[in-house]
Amino acid sequence: MSKKPENDLVVLVTGAATGIGAAIAETAIVRGHRVLLTDVDADAVHATARRLGDRAAAVPLDIRDPDGWGAAFDAAEARFGPVDVLINNAGIIHTGNTRDLSLKQHRDIVEVNLLGTMTGVCAALPRMTARGRGHIITICSMSSFLALPGYATYGGTKHAVRAFHHAVALEERHGPLDFTIIHPPSTRTKMLDQELADPTSAIAFAEKAATPQAVAKVVVDAIATKPVEVVFPVLAGRVQRLAGTLPLLIRWLMPLVEARGRRQRERLIRNGSVGLSTMAGRAE
Repeated sequence: MSKKPENDLVVLVTGAATGIGAAIAETAIVRGHRVLLTDVDADAVHATARRLGDRAAAVPLDIRDPDGWGAAFDAAEARFGPVDVLINNAGIIHTGNTRDLSLKQHRDIVEVNLLGTMTGVCAALPRMTARGRGHIITICSMSSFLALPGYATYGGTKHAVRAFHHAVALEERHGPLDFTIIHPPSTRTKMLDQELADPTSAIAFAEKAATPQAVAKVVVDAIATKPVEVVFPVLAGRVQRLAGTLPLLIRWLMPLVEARGRRQRERLIRNGSVGLSTMAGRAE
């Protein structure tokens, strides 16, 4: 059997109705791939797929549902062929300090960000292994390296996702699959709009937010290059990763970082920035 061209793969993207997921899907299609977009918002994900043309298709998917994952893989295969690349991108946040969130909100974050991602990986492993090829790309977060006030449960899930991803990669190291994990910084999506509305999330504004298109380029590049782990921005990301190993340093630095975030957030609000999410720009 001839090897499939590396610029014409079947890619399944979760959380693809808007934001980073939609940008990944668009960029992948521009590069020549065929993409199944999935999202819990059925109307929005179908609308995005229609916008992207005949190399895109969509199915609703709640990533917590094992049966839904099976249906998504089957739908991709029926339309385009077996999935070559799974991009686990979907995630949620409830903003607020730990004491102010309900137990249900904490549970929601864990069930989607951690258990949903695990469910997707568990669905992909036997299918890809049986075919003798596959690439699992996990979209994580720079918060997987840091303890951030206002992000206790969210950051906890990202720490856990990173540990799970690397452990599975080690378990499967003698098999045919590739594993990549990517850690974006704050990104101009609906999640950042949610954070702008809540002063407990001010730390998200301590650095310049990336665009979904910038994140998507890194992700789609990784389909070809298959790096083990990507942090970005590259230099700042490496510094943050190192700082996260030193709790006393974090406790000293965090008030300074929070103060910068509050200033930047207040400036954005003064300037009338109520919606930072954007899909402007062209995929590369």
